[in-house]
Amino acid sequence: MIFVELFVMLIVILIAAEVFTNALEHLGEKLGISEGVTGSLFAAVGTALPETSVPLLALLAGTSDAALNEEIGVGAILGAPLMLATLSISLLAFAVLKKRTASGHFHPERTGLKRDLDFFIAAFSFATIALFVPHEVREVRYAIGFVMVMIYFVYIMLTLSASKALVSEGHATEAESPMMLCRLGLPNNMLVVGIQLLIGLGLLIGGAKGFISGIEEAAHILGVSALLLSLLIIPIATELPEKVNSILWIRRGKDTLAFGNITGALVFQGTLLPAIGIMLTPWTPRIEVLAGVVITLLGVIWLRVMIARGQLRVWHVWLNGFLYLVYLSIVLR
Repeated sequence: MIFVELFVMLIVILIAAEVFTNALEHLGEKLGISEGVTGSLFAAVGTALPETSVPLLALLAGTSDAALNEEIGVGAILGAPLMLATLSISLLAFAVLKKRTASGHFHPERTGLKRDLDFFIAAFSFATIALFVPHEVREVRYAIGFVMVMIYFVYIMLTLSASKALVSEGHATEAESPMMLCRLGLPNNMLVVGIQLLIGLGLLIGGAKGFISGIEEAAHILGVSALLLSLLIIPIATELPEKVNSILWIRRGKDTLAFGNITGALVFQGTLLPAIGIMLTPWTPRIEVLAGVVITLLGVIWLRVMIARGQLRVWHVWLNGFLYLVYLSIVLR
C-alpha cells in the first residue's frame, strides 16, 4: 500500500511541475525579466518550499525529543544542497543524453550561473567553518549566521540588477506554449497567471509532503537512523520539484532555466537554512555531516571550473552523480 501512495504522489508532483513551470514562464515573459531571474529566484524559491519546511518544522515544532529534532533538522538542511549539487545536476545529463550525446554541450547563460555558484561556494564555506566553532561560542556562530543571511540578500540584489542587461542580450524569459488555464477559456492576464502558479505550487507542496510521509514510513520499516533518513531519504522526495522542473526545461532546450532552477535553489538552501542550523543546533562535524559538506562543495567547485573553461559538456556532470555514490559508500559502509 505504501508503494501505491508513493506512486500517486509522484504523479501529483509531475503534473504540478508542468502547471508550475508553464505559469512561471508566462510570469517571466509578462514581467520582461531574464531567464536567470525566473529560474534562479522565482522557480528556485518556489520549489524549495517543501525541503525548507522539513528542517524548520523539525527544529521549531518537532517531536518531544530535542536531540532527534536536531538530527532531522541538520540532516535535512545539509541533505538538500548535497542532493542538488550531485544527483540533481547529473540527471540533466541523462535527460538529454539521447539528443545531445555524452560529448554534447549545455548552453546556460554563463554570467548568472557563475554568480550562483560563486555565492554558494562563499556561503557554504562559512557553514563548513561553523562546524568547528564550539556550540558554546554563540557570538561567533550568530555572526556567521548573520553573514550568510546577508550573502543571500546581496545575491538577490545582484541577480535582479543583471536582469535588464540579459534581456537586451536575448536572454528574456519566453513562454513556448499557451497557459494551461487559458485553454479553459480564462483570459491571459497576471491574475490568471498568479492563480495557476498557486495551484501548481500547492500541488507541488502537497505531493512532496505526501511523498515524504511515504518515504519516512518506508525508512522506518527498514530501520534507517534519523540522521541518515534526513540526509539521504527526505531530500530525494523534497528535491523532486527541482529535479522534475529542470528536466522538463532541459528537454525543451531551456538550459538557463534548467540550471538556474537548481543553482538558485543551491544558493537559497546554502545560505538561509544553514544559518538557522548554525544558530539553533550543535552543528558538529560528524562523519555523515562533514562528508556531505565536502562532497557538496566538490560538486559545485567542479561545475564552476567547467563553466570557467568556457564549455560544459554533458558528460562533465556525470562526475557530480559519481560524487553522490561516493557519499553513499562513506555513510552506508
